[in-house]
Amino acid sequence: MTSRERRSDAVANRDRIVEAARAELSESNGAAAELKLHRVAKSAGVGQGTLYRHFPTREHLLAEVYRYELTQLVDAVPPLLAEFPPLRALTGWFDRLVEYARVKRGVMAAIEASAWHDLYSDHHHRLDEALETMLDRGKDAGEVRADVDATDVILLLGALSRIPEAEWDARAQTVVAVIVDGLRPR
Repeated sequence: MTSRERRSDAVANRDRIVEAARAELSESNGAAAELKLHRVAKSAGVGQGTLYRHFPTREHLLAEVYRYELTQLVDAVPPLLAEFPPLRALTGWFDRLVEYARVKRGVMAAIEASAWHDLYSDHHHRLDEALETMLDRGKDAGEVRADVDATDVILLLGALSRIPEAEWDARAQTVVAVIVDGLRPR
């Protein structure tokens, strides 16, 4: 096997590990403490040694899941805007954001404060820019209030972090629906 083949195999293994960890976190409502690394390895079809070679600690794996979720969320903006009118695209993006927030909540609880600050500061501007793009498109189409900016919406979305884990499924979509209704022009 050539070194190029091994590298592509290693990348595929890493991607499967991240996806398996993301799926485990999603099933456990983002409860990172419940993330069992041996189950992640088994689900990804790799040995525990392979998992630890890519992610020496649970924290490393959780940080990569966070990066993956953020990238998926940001990358969803152009296709949503191409397929739907702006407010409908924004609503669909918020649906994805709810899942991101579920994973983020678990990751934040599991990663120590200094590492979380570095991870957040290195990547969070991408989320702000994606939201601003969605809002600008909605404003241009007359579907979003002109007096609202990304910071306003991010502050409102902060309410998601206050939802008790046991009430997440019942309340998260309601909070997002109220935010969307508030974005409509008066």
